[in-house]
Amino acid sequence: MIDFTPLVRSHFLGRLQQQERYIDHADAVQQGELVRLIEKASLTRIGRKYDFSSIRTYKQFASTLPLYSYEDLQPQIMRMVNGIKDELWPGRCYHFAQSSGTSSGRSKYIPITRESFQWNHYQGGSDVVSHYLNLNPKSRIFSGKAFILGGSFANNLQLKPGVRVGDLSANLIENMNPIANLARIPSKQVALMEDWSEKLPLLVDASIHANVTNLSGVPSWFLTVIKQVLERTGKSSIHEVWPNLEVFFHGGIAFGPYRQQYEALCDKTKMHFLDTYNASEGFFAVQSSWESEAMLLLLDVGVFYEFLPIEESDSETPEVYPIWEIEAGRTYELIITAANGLWRYRLGDTVTIEQLNPVKIKIAGRTRSFINAFGEELMVHNADRAIALTQQQTGDEVLNYTAAPVYAHDNTRGHHQWLIEFANNPSDPSRFMQLLDQHLREVNSDYDAKRTGDIFLAMPELVIAPTGLFDRWLASTGKLGGQRKVPRLNNNRDIIDQMLALIARC
Repeated sequence: MIDFTPLVRSHFLGRLQQQERYIDHADAVQQGELVRLIEKASLTRIGRKYDFSSIRTYKQFASTLPLYSYEDLQPQIMRMVNGIKDELWPGRCYHFAQSSGTSSGRSKYIPITRESFQWNHYQGGSDVVSHYLNLNPKSRIFSGKAFILGGSFANNLQLKPGVRVGDLSANLIENMNPIANLARIPSKQVALMEDWSEKLPLLVDASIHANVTNLSGVPSWFLTVIKQVLERTGKSSIHEVWPNLEVFFHGGIAFGPYRQQYEALCDKTKMHFLDTYNASEGFFAVQSSWESEAMLLLLDVGVFYEFLPIEESDSETPEVYPIWEIEAGRTYELIITAANGLWRYRLGDTVTIEQLNPVKIKIAGRTRSFINAFGEELMVHNADRAIALTQQQTGDEVLNYTAAPVYAHDNTRGHHQWLIEFANNPSDPSRFMQLLDQHLREVNSDYDAKRTGDIFLAMPELVIAPTGLFDRWLASTGKLGGQRKVPRLNNNRDIIDQMLALIARC
């Protein structure tokens, strides 16, 4: 097969020359983005409300617009879903990324405007390739196919003609340049299938005889696909199936817990792993060095960033800083203004500033307790609601709970482990967990998608806590009393393992 990499390398590396402005001119680059966004949206409903045409500086912008949560913007976003134009962004928006829900709904609908496709998501994807080619001068990535793993659309929703709601990846695949589609697998028809029990074998069929050079997707999803490919072919290394595979562009969830499993399934001398920060709300950063997993913040892709110190996240009047006023080593809640109509939007992510000039970040976590080990984005309000519904059906009384992920091993699948203290232990623990799982799927569409067919996320596990365990753990940390609580959900096992150790010592 012809290797087109030498022909396109200069195009991609030329982009890095533009990004050299990030080093000494981050303030000018970002202020330019802010002006571009404000001018573009000046005649929208929100633009007229805040008189965007009179805003010339960041100081004016920050003093005029409040900080917004999704709940604050939800009425305007739902009008956009229903076909109303010029709400938060000019024109009509036909595409929405479905993300994990809020306390007022099962799902969030994040607008993907024409500009956010072109200025942000596709440009971010191109930037990933640019940095990879710079890091790997011997790459032959365009000598074969990209295996891009995508989600699906929510075909059960009653929507206005032309409006599509679904996973971000489904929206990106559907609107991809036809030329780019020639260089990727699987076909669009297979990529957008909703039923993973049908989709998974077709993904294997589409890939086992292809010349795959690169992978793009969520680590937990791709691990399942790779294991199926190896099982079908009887191979022990994925490079026996795809000898020219050289890189996995991953994002969506932390890669650390999966790295060892990936390395065990491939030839480590041939394989590279490059981290990205690509959320439903935008493509924000990409790893730009092998020496550090810190990611370069993308400053000219239709996003203006603000930074709220994490210690002030709960303040009613927090101090918020533009990029030219942040400090290295500090952790901030990320605030975005973007070409999708999200204005001063509290994303819910926290980032640590690893370096300045250029700004590089690491994702520190979420501003609230959560589990997102497998892309399920399970939030505390989801868990509280599901437990309340389960208790209503079983009559059991939950006194305390915490939950954490259990990562997949050779013969097990990833799942959630729930440590629950009851007033009286349930007469049928199995039924309690079946109902809890059912209600979690009802209140969180991302969890439901990952649980479908037991493919990516297995049935949750229940551990019944002995009476007083939670108080004993709090006492052991010196935090018993007052308003102190055991965090309900954790994306790591630090707390739950400490509590299980307390049980073992009893």
